[in-house]
Amino acid sequence: MENVIIIGTGCAGCTAAIYTARASLNPLMLTGTQPGGQLTTTTEVENFPGHPEGIMGPELMMKLQAQAEKFGARIAWASVESITRLADGSFCIKAGEEEYAAKTVIVATGAAPRHLGLPNEQTLIGHGLTSCATCDGAFYRDVPVCVIGGGDSACEEAGFLTRFASKVYLIHRRDTLRASKIMAERTLANPKIVPVWNSTVSAYLTDGKGEMRAIKLTNLKDGGETEVDVACVFVAIGHVPNSSFAGDLVDKDENGYILQQPGRTATKTPGLFAAGDVADHFYRQAITAAGQGCAAALEAERYLSEHA
Repeated sequence: MENVIIIGTGCAGCTAAIYTARASLNPLMLTGTQPGGQLTTTTEVENFPGHPEGIMGPELMMKLQAQAEKFGARIAWASVESITRLADGSFCIKAGEEEYAAKTVIVATGAAPRHLGLPNEQTLIGHGLTSCATCDGAFYRDVPVCVIGGGDSACEEAGFLTRFASKVYLIHRRDTLRASKIMAERTLANPKIVPVWNSTVSAYLTDGKGEMRAIKLTNLKDGGETEVDVACVFVAIGHVPNSSFAGDLVDKDENGYILQQPGRTATKTPGLFAAGDVADHFYRQAITAAGQGCAAALEAERYLSEHA
């Protein structure tokens, strides 16, 4: 029986592991299908505190994992399928043919950005294709970029990118934005944002080095195709939280994000905590995920001391 099992090894999971390991709880981390989380797919990270020169995403995650292991955290390569709460209040976690038992569980499985499903998509992530303007916008100064989407998030991304890019194409499959009225008005009034209506991206075009150089657009009304030069594509059509395996042990919002108790990381099930992007659809930053991982670890430690 483990004291703590942490599902996920991104910023939230590794931080939770560091804190619970230092508290002598000997945590076990389950990697999931993407060890290290989304940061392993990024290039340079400039906004994580303590790294003034920036750090590559995979290197940052390796350092966080090594720090957790230094204090005694253990790692198992497993993809969780379900969690069950037993009569004694403990948890049974099923991952393939393996089953794990734990007194407390921290869910830190993150959220996967929705993409378009184009052929070379995966190879372009971190090479001109991203889903985070806050993370990557500053790398694209004085060059044209585009945002795909028409909701509030897409408008926010486009507005943020105007601080850096020479031009921001906002590509939407309809002829009006889905964003709130004030957000839509602000977006369309920005001279650096160029709306492209009734269109979808049908292809990503690369240069000889595998970097984004342009997109191919298809007009949904007349079927016409055009090519637009952009240095980066920011996809803002939503995220999918990796929360389905938690079943009815947690409450979720309409998009699948785990609901936490107000001001807490605790869920509706005692001993089960959620941290990072699996519960946070607002900030979605590495440092906020790490903060929630810390909070979940502290709550798990207190829960164990109260139920010893």
